[in-house]
Amino acid sequence: MGIKGSIETPQALGRAIQQARALRGMSQRDLASQLGISQRWLWELEKGKPGIFTDRLFEVLRAVQAHLMVEIDSIEIDDPGPTPSSGPGE
Repeated sequence: MGIKGSIETPQALGRAIQQARALRGMSQRDLASQLGISQRWLWELEKGKPGIFTDRLFEVLRAVQAHLMVEIDSIEIDDPGPTPSSGPGE
């Protein structure tokens, strides 16, 4: 069973990302390194810092009366975590 919710602001999006990361026992440094982004950028995203992308994203969603939903999968105690995928066709 996971966690589901509506995302209506950049701050709510940031909280959802932070919760999902923490649920998996990952630090911001771990996730940033895995994704090849700076820890500061991830910190700002998790804090819901206004930015042109997120501002426009939520503006567009409101204009078309669409809703962004998030579902955070729960993890099992014996789940070893994500496994690397070899990609499509490999």
